[in-house]
Amino acid sequence: MPKAYLIGQLTVNNPEGYKKYSDQVPAIIQKHGGRYVVRGGHSTQLEGQSFGNRQVVIEFPSRQVAETWYHSAEYQAILPHRLANSTGHIAIVDGFDPA
Repeated sequence: MPKAYLIGQLTVNNPEGYKKYSDQVPAIIQKHGGRYVVRGGHSTQLEGQSFGNRQVVIEFPSRQVAETWYHSAEYQAILPHRLANSTGHIAIVDGFDPA
């Protein structure tokens, strides 16, 4: 079973309000077996148009684990803080499995 990656491109519109989300989400990700691969940092758009100025990539052991994390009561409780204070796009993508 391949790993899965949550990929997000966000623009934070209200950093103070977003902090209520960003302070809590790492522990919830870790609890569900996920880990940050990318969290913010400098990025260079080489082609097309970015959907945000903040990039996030989170690795999960599988798609099922990523979906369980996203729909968990803990994450859903803090999600309104992200939605109210940022805009962007989030997707779960299956990792490459050469088998």
